Amino acid sequence: MSLGIFCAVLFAALLHASWNAIVKLGGDKLLTTILVTGWAAVLSATVLPWLPLPATDSWPWLAASAALQTGYYLLVARAYHSADMSLSYPLMRGCAPLLVAIAGTWLFDERLATTAWAGIALISTGILCMAGASKAHSIRLPLCIAMVIATYTLVDAQGARLSGNALSYTLWLFLLSGLPLPIWALFARRQQLQGYLRGNWQRGLVGGFGTTASYAIALWAMTRAPVAVIAALRETSILFALLISALLLKEHISRRRLLAALLIIAGVVLLRLA
Repeated sequence: MSLGIFCAVLFAALLHASWNAIVKLGGDKLLTTILVTGWAAVLSATVLPWLPLPATDSWPWLAASAALQTGYYLLVARAYHSADMSLSYPLMRGCAPLLVAIAGTWLFDERLATTAWAGIALISTGILCMAGASKAHSIRLPLCIAMVIATYTLVDAQGARLSGNALSYTLWLFLLSGLPLPIWALFARRQQLQGYLRGNWQRGLVGGFGTTASYAIALWAMTRAPVAVIAALRETSILFALLISALLLKEHISRRRLLAALLIIAGVVLLRLA
């Protein structure tokens, strides 16, 4: 992996942690998520006329991912409503590269070095420690989200590789996945959405840009490097998320949770170096 790709994915990790913090900071987690997805769709629509269509072979993958992404947004909003970001984010983002690495060896015939599997072992240990620091009911949803993340990552890696243009594929994905929630809110929570939009449109715009740019960078990188490595490197967003949760959200991070997160991060680093 070139230094340029490495730095780009690290920047994508920072963007990803930032838009998740925006959702957590929002008064209404679901409406904030809807603003983020809506703005992502609007931003994508303004750029797509200047890009070619993704190759037709990628369309089934695009449709499947749009459905998965919509479900992911709903689950993230629910997770941040019921648990601290410093718990939810490391769990759902830390488990995902483990699942991607295991499935990727079969789906993409990507053979991982011993160092990479050592990284996976560290991630698994960190996850078990993180789970031990919390009640079982508080980790079920983040672990479910991790499975969704791993699934759409693998789907999009294949779709982006077949599309012929990773940016076009990404923007179509955010257009398709960003429309269902705002359309639902217009019918089910019109008054609340209008009032919330007036006071929080800037937050939604920044979050929409962050999530779109972050994933576009990651999918572009996956067309040039092994999926498991990029997915793992992107999860250095765990570190940024912990810093945000401690410094900006003023959430308490216990020593046990911090050590568990550091184990996850160490495993991610080993995957990157493999």
